[in-house]
Amino acid sequence: MPDGNGKDGAIRAIDAFRGARESSVPTTRLEEVRKRSRKFREQMLSGKKALFYKTCELVRVPYPTRYAFANVYTQRPVSSPVIHITNRLFVIQFQAITGIKTLLFSPSDVLANADTRYFKRLGAQKLAKLPPGMLKTAAQKLVAPQGPTVVEWLAKIGLRPEEVDYLSYDHLHTQDVRNWLGGDGRAPVFPNAKLLIMRAEWESAQGLLPPQSDWYCPNGTRGIDPKRVILLDDDVMLGEGVALVRTPGHTMGNHSLVAHTDDGLLVTSENGVSLDNYAPQVSRIHAVRSYAKKLALEVILNGNTQESSVEQYISMVMEKEIAGPSIRSPELPNIVPSSEFTPWWLFRGISASAFTPTRVIGDLEFGSLQRR
Repeated sequence: MPDGNGKDGAIRAIDAFRGARESSVPTTRLEEVRKRSRKFREQMLSGKKALFYKTCELVRVPYPTRYAFANVYTQRPVSSPVIHITNRLFVIQFQAITGIKTLLFSPSDVLANADTRYFKRLGAQKLAKLPPGMLKTAAQKLVAPQGPTVVEWLAKIGLRPEEVDYLSYDHLHTQDVRNWLGGDGRAPVFPNAKLLIMRAEWESAQGLLPPQSDWYCPNGTRGIDPKRVILLDDDVMLGEGVALVRTPGHTMGNHSLVAHTDDGLLVTSENGVSLDNYAPQVSRIHAVRSYAKKLALEVILNGNTQESSVEQYISMVMEKEIAGPSIRSPELPNIVPSSEFTPWWLFRGISASAFTPTRVIGDLEFGSLQRR
């Protein structure tokens, strides 16, 4: 498997956080990461911006509340056992020394991902196999309403699949990339794209334990040509205005997207599913706010698989510090979760004021699309 660091003219390894987590003392690791995050933020803000940044809604899916806000509801009732999270595609262009590059971040293949064991338990595969008609349409709109597919969004934006240079995911939960990259003998939808992934995440996905495999799509990486995958061992800059930084914990190979936009630095991962995860002490959700204040928590994890809850906590603080405050809501960080908690009328209690996200980010667009 190729090592992508330094092998691609658009990718440059950086050492901003190298060695920051070496201490065995958690508070020492946290403060070192915090210090370096602030410095990295200053460095990125002094540089150029991404050329184009757009988020696109793909699908809304049910998600257990006890995962979305880890440990908050273990000893208290919750108005709804599930919430709805909106999964989004991020289309980003940046200038590199080799020209303008296009990155798709979190390009979920919604129908293929339905084979994930967690989704199958929810009945997603049965729903996908229903014959076309009013029943299937109504069921999808009720439970998991879908927007345009990745390819349909690209057509709306004005991009052809062959113009995509890179794909990346903060981690590989639920993802099947075979259609995109041509695994198992399939013709690739994105014939020129390479997957940017942390080595730790890719290698972990090849040998999962039962607690992990519930969230990974079976065989989702099988048969991918090694030349289509760039394994990263370091934090990296992608041309100008975009970075991928390691944020282990949710999975040990997790990474986060950092993009310099007209709204400042936008940081994206699924470490948290709402701004309430990142600023729980000012959350309008009483249980979240109360729990955070009681335990003096800076963040509350998205905890469906806590491969390391301590490292995830540090990583979320790192994301907050890099992002800085939101221009629109200074009390909240400039975080854009790849899957965001959004109100949905179907689940009882979600629309109640006691269980509504403090702020829903929605879709964003900055800059202008560059044609090559």
